[in-house]
Amino acid sequence: MRWVEKQKNILDFTLSALWRRKGKNITLVSVYTFVVFLVASVVFLTGAVKGEAERVLIEAPDMMVQRLVAGRHDYIPLRYMDTIRDLRGVQGVQSRLWGYYFDQTNSANYTLMVNDELNIQPGGIIIGSGVARNLLVKETGSLPFRTYDGSYVFMKIERVLDEDLDLVAADLILLSGRDFRRIFLTPEGQATDLVLKVRNPREMPTIARKIVALLPDTRPILREEILRTYDAVFEWRGGLSILVLSGAFLAFLILAWDKATGLSAEEKREIGVLKGIGWETSDILQLKFWEGVAVSLTAFLAGLVLAYVHVFFTPAVLFEPAIKGWSVLYPRFQLTPHLSVYHVSTLFFLTVVPYTVSTILPSWRAASIDPDIVMRM
Repeated sequence: MRWVEKQKNILDFTLSALWRRKGKNITLVSVYTFVVFLVASVVFLTGAVKGEAERVLIEAPDMMVQRLVAGRHDYIPLRYMDTIRDLRGVQGVQSRLWGYYFDQTNSANYTLMVNDELNIQPGGIIIGSGVARNLLVKETGSLPFRTYDGSYVFMKIERVLDEDLDLVAADLILLSGRDFRRIFLTPEGQATDLVLKVRNPREMPTIARKIVALLPDTRPILREEILRTYDAVFEWRGGLSILVLSGAFLAFLILAWDKATGLSAEEKREIGVLKGIGWETSDILQLKFWEGVAVSLTAFLAGLVLAYVHVFFTPAVLFEPAIKGWSVLYPRFQLTPHLSVYHVSTLFFLTVVPYTVSTILPSWRAASIDPDIVMRM
């Protein structure tokens, strides 16, 4: 088609013109790519971490029930289980024992939890790989624990959990119920919280209201509420990271504004020459349109690829602490590569479209002037 051939010729001339000013354009593309890389890294990392949290929380209980004393989380009596179990729609109720233990020697917090399914014998523990790395211990070793009455107990390490479980088990220590009560002086007949399995997920809000009506000192927490909390936390961290990058955004806006407010003398003379040899104003606008597309699309794709590699194939060192969080026992886990059409399209319209449009406006003004005037400028 004639139109296609014309566009091919204009694009060929566009690339030649860009190459004649290769020094300026390489610098422009480099800065442009860096801005896209920063923004895309934050967006990709935030989305990937939210996805990992959602996959982990799929296995979470349908509902947790805590007891509040003076607005604080306290032990809950096991007799509450009988009241909750009798509610219609509740398929099962289990008690849990878990808590946080601060290791003053290493300034690290461990999560101690009882897991009856693993049949851990008294005096033995199973630890997460983060605990093993922090304490430089291996299987068959032992760990001392200071109990709440000031005495010490030594627990033998039976097994170290795989690093694949670091997202949820980096700081985890599993032990028997007897040892847990001994360390924290937890009274018999009390648990940290209760977990429920609900037959119909749509009935969970109704069941939660019934629990509060029957047991006013309790606080039901739904799995969906935990998911919303994680989403809000990661969105807030991602937004904070982008706010820190506002300087880079400002530089990009200045760059786009400078491009929109005028052309260099060389570019104006080039437009005058093209007008003099018979180019139409529409042809010049198409030329500048392809220039903007070539520069912005190159920077966009390069920044996108660099951000993808940075987030999913390297430790994402630039933004990992800000998005994932930080602690002494830092979890190690590999993010699952994922691209969101919504995120990519948003980045495209925020970076490619403004710059492309900004290249057309000054060109239209220059192309509307008489060629002789333009060439004498």
